Amino acid sequence: MSPITFHPIYMERIWGSRQLETLYKRQLPVDHIAYGEAWEIVDRDDAQSIVEDGEYAGLSLNELWSNHREEIFGAGLPNSERFPILIKILDCAKDLSIQVHPPIHVAKLLNGEPKTEMWYIADLQPQAQLYVGLRNGITKESFYESIQSGDVADKVHAIQPNKGDSIFIESGRLHAIGAGFLIHEIQQNSDTTYRVFDWNRIDSNGQTRQLHIEESMQCIDFNDFEPKMDTPRGKLIASCPYFKTTLHHLHTGDTIGNENIEQFSIVTVVDGQLNKAYHKGQSVLLPKGNHSLKANEDTTILRITLPAADL
Repeated sequence: MSPITFHPIYMERIWGSRQLETLYKRQLPVDHIAYGEAWEIVDRDDAQSIVEDGEYAGLSLNELWSNHREEIFGAGLPNSERFPILIKILDCAKDLSIQVHPPIHVAKLLNGEPKTEMWYIADLQPQAQLYVGLRNGITKESFYESIQSGDVADKVHAIQPNKGDSIFIESGRLHAIGAGFLIHEIQQNSDTTYRVFDWNRIDSNGQTRQLHIEESMQCIDFNDFEPKMDTPRGKLIASCPYFKTTLHHLHTGDTIGNENIEQFSIVTVVDGQLNKAYHKGQSVLLPKGNHSLKANEDTTILRITLPAADL
């Protein structure tokens, strides 16, 4: 069974730009619109990946997951209605709001979806900052006071990462991506976000963006102080119940396929090219089996799968 590629879905965002066009040489849907997100692999009611070509051309990811699960993805995988991983590229020209995703026990109370994710830094501008966790000594009470006074930014921990770094954002971790990043995001299939602070921005109509103060205060982990960027364990850069991500640096002529031939994986090209067909930024679904994708030049890839692939 051949590798499967999907049509990306582009999302307009006030903080986005056009790097998906300029850096990744993609044709974006509308000229002059700022696109902040490309949803590369997604199976949701409101966003559905469609197969580009091959024997499954025109089918949705949900149809593959529902009707061809074992033959494409393998046995022993979650019995979920939706494909459980969502993969995005984020083009962040401006600061995103400071936000939090609900942990599972809180999500149920708020009628939301828990969301754990990871970021891989594909590119960044000099001095670009991520905002992750709290500064040492910040309490729940002092943080709430800062919301009222508008100085939340002073309470959040800032990190200046390097290209190629990654960080795990567990649900409950306060976070924001600053201006000047191009990021590959791997996450639970969820879209629940609570904004706690939006940098006191006002739009052209003099309005501020909607915030979710009460929900955020219920979700934030107030014991998460000054985290650092993650340290890889060999090739492993993230592992949790929802996804597993490994990082691979291939030389020209090197090959890569599924870690476990009885399970699928998703290969995302960060830099370089595979098989003269899969280019920088593209994500490819490798069905279960013995695949071999060849690097046409020095190439960096992320390989993503479900924890069941370890069995």
